[in-house]
Amino acid sequence: MIKRTKTFDLSKLAIIGPGRLGTSLAYKFGRDDKEITIYHHDAELCREINETRLNPRHLTEDLARLLGGPDKVPRLSKKVSATNNLERIVEENNFIILAITMNRLPELLNYLKPIMAKKKGKTCLISPIKGLTSNEKTRELITPSQMINNALFNLQQQYKVVCIGGPFFDVDIAMGKPVCVTVTGEKKIAKIVKDDLLKLNRRELTSYYNFDTVGIEACGALKNIVANIKGISDCLDFGNSIPGTIFARSGVEIRSLSKLLGGSFQAFHSQAGVGDLYVTISSEASKNYRYGKFFYELFDGNPIETHIKVLGKIDGTPEGPHTIKNVNRYLEKQNMYSPLFHCAYKIFNEGGSKQEIKELIIEACQFDKRDKEYIGPLSRLLYRLIPNIWYRRHKGFFSKLGF
Repeated sequence: MIKRTKTFDLSKLAIIGPGRLGTSLAYKFGRDDKEITIYHHDAELCREINETRLNPRHLTEDLARLLGGPDKVPRLSKKVSATNNLERIVEENNFIILAITMNRLPELLNYLKPIMAKKKGKTCLISPIKGLTSNEKTRELITPSQMINNALFNLQQQYKVVCIGGPFFDVDIAMGKPVCVTVTGEKKIAKIVKDDLLKLNRRELTSYYNFDTVGIEACGALKNIVANIKGISDCLDFGNSIPGTIFARSGVEIRSLSKLLGGSFQAFHSQAGVGDLYVTISSEASKNYRYGKFFYELFDGNPIETHIKVLGKIDGTPEGPHTIKNVNRYLEKQNMYSPLFHCAYKIFNEGGSKQEIKELIIEACQFDKRDKEYIGPLSRLLYRLIPNIWYRRHKGFFSKLGF
């Protein structure tokens, strides 16, 4: 029996972007007997996916390695098809998963807007995107859902946005391993996504709801920067203690920045916060963790050339290097004290030596200006009342205060 709501058809959905995550979700929802349409602008790639029932560019090699050979890689369900017709994607599907990177989102929204304006029915845009961008003029940080809402402002009655936070890895989703995600957005539509799309097989995929969309998105983006640093630190002779410091102190910076962006402290204490941070900084399955390791191994003093070399060794796009540029722009505007994020920006964007990289990490972890590990009652109150004012500055008089 085809399940429908008064507004949304739940029997099918579309995935924009046949990258690692998009492909893994096609495997998952294909097993759930959904009718899946994958969009990509390249007609040849669509043809190959339709003919072979495999993605020739992403995920297949990793699945072959994990499963014991190319012949062991499962084929996509016969109910999965690929197309380069974006109008068909929008017109025929109520649920569209945006499985793309943050830097590709603005261009996609420009294409989507006129098509969605002509559509009669409503659309639920599901964003698992993990990134932050900033306007070069205002230097304000923007989350994926904020970018979507800004771009589609004139179509408010025609769409809803639901965001999905970690922890999840694409290979686990593709292979049907147990994965639990966080769903956030307007409660009514988030409940439909949570209960009617993500709980069909709870042994594979289930979810929790969280009201704090900005906080969940901020955690999902910022933990990638921490994973870049952790990948580097694991290449250095730091011993076994400093990973705990990186984990704990990064939490301070993520919570503060999330609050400044309009989120809540509680988001970091959710599975999309500490849960996602833990797996991203500690697993070889993490693109951002591997990016940090490869960056240090290949570093020759030129961060741009090193970045290009590292991307050649990774299937998919690690979001951390792009995110830290935008975060640093915002931190400079706000004059916000954030030693680990400042450290990350210098490592991945400024020249130097491997010894200087080591010193930057030691300084960020061991020479924090703050000497208290708790937030006092006055600070808690002021954080709640005036989060855009009450934070420690990087430079100037307020940088010397102990809050």
